[in-house]
Amino acid sequence: MTIRLYRYPLSGHAHRAELMLSLLGLPFTRVDVDLLGGEQRQPEFLARNPFGQVPVIEDGEVTVADSNAILVYLAGRYDDTGRWLPRDPAGAARVQRWLSVAAGPLAEGLARARADVVFGRPRERRPHEVAARLLPVMEQHLARQAFFADDHPTIADIALYTYTAHVPEGGISLEPYPQIRAWLARVEALPGFVGMQRSPIAPALAV
Repeated sequence: MTIRLYRYPLSGHAHRAELMLSLLGLPFTRVDVDLLGGEQRQPEFLARNPFGQVPVIEDGEVTVADSNAILVYLAGRYDDTGRWLPRDPAGAARVQRWLSVAAGPLAEGLARARADVVFGRPRERRPHEVAARLLPVMEQHLARQAFFADDHPTIADIALYTYTAHVPEGGISLEPYPQIRAWLARVEALPGFVGMQRSPIAPALAV
């Protein structure tokens, strides 16, 4: 049965799920949700995710909401190698650490700075301050290893990729961070990689 992915094309959270599905070579159907029209607040969608957020996937009788939860589910369900989500406690903990970063400072900094521009919100100072603290930490970490949680890509990299790659749309340059830019290129070189479209509203800044 084909997996259904409920998404919004400019949502980095939704892109995480789409990228993971593609990297795993899984057949899936995209179902675009009209966030601007409020479709996510309608009873039919709230039955899938009471928080009214994308992404959501339906895999047969299983429904999973939240991008990081979807990454954990897809890796656990469809990756028999255990490479995307390590099964040993230390490896799993390293992945979880960066999933927490993706849900915390990455969302509060990089994702928020981009969203302010893409969705025409008032630009606030705090997301840029959070990003200014986070990006050097990511840069230093990647100076020691090619990927975030292991010597090969894991779901930690997928969770961190999209908003990092698209943060120039929020007016934050990645030019000072060569290790991050090299890591982005490594992710983009993975078989099955699919990118997220750039916003036509945001500045056309190169990564």
